[in-house]
Amino acid sequence: MEKKLVERTQTGVRIEKSLLKVLKGLAEYCELSLGDLLEGIVLHSFEGKAPFSEATCEVIDNLKQVYGCELTAADSHKLKEINQ
Repeated sequence: MEKKLVERTQTGVRIEKSLLKVLKGLAEYCELSLGDLLEGIVLHSFEGKAPFSEATCEVIDNLKQVYGCELTAADSHKLKEINQ
């Protein structure tokens, strides 16, 4: 498979704490950088495709329990920071 050349940039994205822990744990499990994991999730989502297999979803559920992440898709766009 031929790799595509891309230009990446640093970003200062703010993200909910437990969700970030789950993402970092998943990236480590998948042997990817956090950036590569996020790019894959976004690219799959843009095409309406599920980014994870059933087995990986089970890993995600376990990581959510470990890190106390109770957020779901229903919470999207409804989060408010504690400091606000």
